[in-house]
Amino acid sequence: MISLNQVSVQFNGNFLFKEISFLVNPKDRIGLVGKNGAGKSTLLKVLSGKLEPESGTVSQPSGCTIGYLSQDIKPKLGKTVFNETYSALEELQGLEHKVNDYTKQLETRTDYESEEYMQIIQDLHVANERFSMLGGHTADAEVEKVLMGLGFLRSDLNRDLGEFSGGWQMRVELAKILVQRPDVLLLDEPTNHLDILSIQWLETFLHEHNGSVILVSHDRAFLDNVTNRTIEITLGRINDYRVPYSKYVEQRKERRELQLAAYENQQKFIAETEKFIERFRYKATKATQVQSRIKALEKIDRIEVEQEDNSVMRLRFPPAPRAGKVVCLSEGVGKKYGDLEVLKNVDLMLDRGEKVAFVGKNGEGKTTFAKIIVGDLDYTGKCELGHNVTLGYYAQDQAESLDSKKTVFETLDDVARGDIRTKLRDILGAFLFSGEDIDKKVSVLSGGERARLALAKLLLEPVNLLVLDEPTNHLDMQSKDVLKQALIKYDGAMVIVSHDRSFLKGLTDKVYEFKDQGVRQHIGDVYEFLAKAKMENLEELGFNARKETAVVPEKNASNKDDYKARKEREKLLRVAKNKASKLEGEIEKLEAEIAALDELMLDAAAFKKAQEERDVFKEYQQKQNVLDGKMVEWEQAVEEVEKLDNQ
Repeated sequence: MISLNQVSVQFNGNFLFKEISFLVNPKDRIGLVGKNGAGKSTLLKVLSGKLEPESGTVSQPSGCTIGYLSQDIKPKLGKTVFNETYSALEELQGLEHKVNDYTKQLETRTDYESEEYMQIIQDLHVANERFSMLGGHTADAEVEKVLMGLGFLRSDLNRDLGEFSGGWQMRVELAKILVQRPDVLLLDEPTNHLDILSIQWLETFLHEHNGSVILVSHDRAFLDNVTNRTIEITLGRINDYRVPYSKYVEQRKERRELQLAAYENQQKFIAETEKFIERFRYKATKATQVQSRIKALEKIDRIEVEQEDNSVMRLRFPPAPRAGKVVCLSEGVGKKYGDLEVLKNVDLMLDRGEKVAFVGKNGEGKTTFAKIIVGDLDYTGKCELGHNVTLGYYAQDQAESLDSKKTVFETLDDVARGDIRTKLRDILGAFLFSGEDIDKKVSVLSGGERARLALAKLLLEPVNLLVLDEPTNHLDMQSKDVLKQALIKYDGAMVIVSHDRSFLKGLTDKVYEFKDQGVRQHIGDVYEFLAKAKMENLEELGFNARKETAVVPEKNASNKDDYKARKEREKLLRVAKNKASKLEGEIEKLEAEIAALDELMLDAAAFKKAQEERDVFKEYQQKQNVLDGKMVEWEQAVEEVEKLDNQ
């Protein structure tokens, strides 16, 4: 679909990536990964055509359509949610205008035998055919389906876009791209403004999408559920792994160990060669050998090893003071914003040491209830903290609400009390602020640095109730893992609002679902809740119609016929499983051969020698093409197995 050939991009005199090449195939689901600043978003801009590379070429087939979601899109206001989304279907709108225009002309003209009249009929036919082919007759339903999948209510569709927050406006921008069904979807952090259920819907949509998908995301579960290929940007180069994120992490570790071993061997060879040169540099009898080794050093393709960032945030919450059995009790809580009623008669009780997750669509009251617990909002009903409860609160906009004029140190010093003030430098060091970093103004900090500073404030006093509203925003995967481990060890009660499933997994043992102005309690892990919620959503959407309309076998149906049908299904299932297993073996063999060619091409001397005997690049491409074909066959075989298994 898209081919990058020897593409290079520089930034401030340094190469973000240099002479990289790869091919985006139909049905590819690619996750772009790498350190912050590695060039992931830049590469999406290159692929979209928004940024011209300094050198190299980006090519695509004629007529290939691309949909690009950037992080910094500014939504256009002035239209309803539905009309703004529908405006993305430009060709359909143009065709609709043409059909109406041709129809009006035919209604007013009487020169039925003229060539002009016949040409209008022909043009109308062509426009109608194209309109139908592009799904014009079902476009309204498709727009509505996508918007509701992303969390909008049907009653929202005719509301002005300006009535919604920036996060909801970004959902409309995503919807505009999805309804176009482009050949290639380029998505930069698409889950940033989505809740858990909308993320699940997006995963299903991307699975069913016929084109290719390339995305950047810090949501591990989303990457694992959507992608089948991971491209890592490192040291200005790319490493291509044909696996989802979690398997990439494993394979990258193995690759790095091999790389380190090769690097150490090469360094040993270089040191020995340099020692020989230095020792015999001025001996005439060794001049030939010395010159030979000097040339060998000049020609050697030096192995680079990426320096891993081993700086890890060290986070440990102070022991929670002893509290009463009931930490928080709410009875009949209600909250309105003007005429909009968000919460109605909500009852909720939180016990000492209990850890719960608040989930649900955006706008259903999760953050509102968190603010009620900490006393930041007025409300009706009763919400009281228990005996000896001390509270720590991380607001959704906590990182952005820090005073930008203060330094990192002043931010903590202004709120610290007592002996803890003597430990502020140690606390900041644990959050990766050391040396001159503590004198930086908050205004110059990155989003991730601000989030770490806001978390550091939580450690200034021991608390026995933590209320955390989207604490993982702006945190990279490593920092998320550190925070999660600290929260697992924390011995107080906790309320956490989050849309990050992999972060919530194993962290809470109870889920409160906010929906229709109320709250429903679900015992168990977030994935248990999601499994149930997905089933319930399918029923709500009417996907259980198959069950209702299923043909009931007649009581006198032949058992013999049933037996034959079962045996035939079992036979087909065995054939499909054997085919899938055989293809897996062939794929593993091809991947190993391609990996060997990768290693060969990294070794300049070996590659040059091999290239004299055969065309290595041609061999590589041939094996890659065969692998792509086998992957398609394997996917079809697995689908057949699943289909027969479910019969």
